[in-house]
Amino acid sequence: MVVRRERKSRKMRGSRTHGYGSVGQHRKAGSRGGRGAAGMHKHKWTWVVKYHPDWFGKRGFKNPNPSTTKGGLRTVNIRELCEVVGELLSKGVLRSEGGFIKVDLLELGYNRLLGEGELTMPLKIVAPSATKTALEKVKRAGGEVIPPTKEA
Repeated sequence: MVVRRERKSRKMRGSRTHGYGSVGQHRKAGSRGGRGAAGMHKHKWTWVVKYHPDWFGKRGFKNPNPSTTKGGLRTVNIRELCEVVGELLSKGVLRSEGGFIKVDLLELGYNRLLGEGELTMPLKIVAPSATKTALEKVKRAGGEVIPPTKEA
């Protein structure tokens, strides 16, 4: 039998049925192997492997208890702050004011100061909220924590 090199659909474009007859040929879902996603695990598996390898299975998880605050609570410990203060001063992100180094946590992307670690220098920290231990450690080092609204 002769091999048809071009598709039939390229030639037969002028009639109502395009050369496939009027009774059921190239109609309905049978010609495409079922409706919708039918056969994706069976006779259309090679199509799935080639074009949609992530069609089946699950990825990740949905958190059953998402954070209620918009954007989440971004926290920073005193220890982490001490480690980066020198670097941020040299880059010009922080500046000195009257013997204190002023640190605005909101500008750095944080909204709560936590008290883990020890403070070695007096800092003036502008923070929306802070824990009791963080406040005590900042005062012990000779610094202060100011809410953003009272900042001058």
